[in-house]
Amino acid sequence: MFGVCYRYSATREEAEDNLQDSFIKIFEKIDSYGYKGAFEGWMRRVVVNVCLAKFRNQNQALAIEDLENVEVESLPEDKMDALSEQELLTIIQELPPRYRMVFNLYVVEEYSHKEIATELNISEGTSKSNLARARMIVKSKVNEQLRLKGEANQFSA
Repeated sequence: MFGVCYRYSATREEAEDNLQDSFIKIFEKIDSYGYKGAFEGWMRRVVVNVCLAKFRNQNQALAIEDLENVEVESLPEDKMDALSEQELLTIIQELPPRYRMVFNLYVVEEYSHKEIATELNISEGTSKSNLARARMIVKSKVNEQLRLKGEANQFSA
């Protein structure tokens, strides 16, 4: 569950706080678990909801305009495989808070743009544009990491 918190947090300390708050909420609401589906899935949902609530309470309102029909090409999987999981996590952690939140909800949690809009109190268009911009940033940083790795390999040869 710490990994879930870390994806939605700006720092390790914030993730630790979110995890602690999540477990308090889990213990408070344990009687609402209906024994339908996996307990881990229910816990994960509680953790995500705690992280979202904290995000909303921080009032991190960013003036980000809607972009209609924004398309961003994805990176080939072989490029993504060249980076470690920690490197990818670091790149995602460096995203601006709203972009990181939308990226994680859409890509990891598989929320729809409508669900994201409701959770973050933004429009669907804003959700789409935030995701597109997050993907552009991630792509740029992945390419930069790969370029740096390529240069490092050239120097070590």
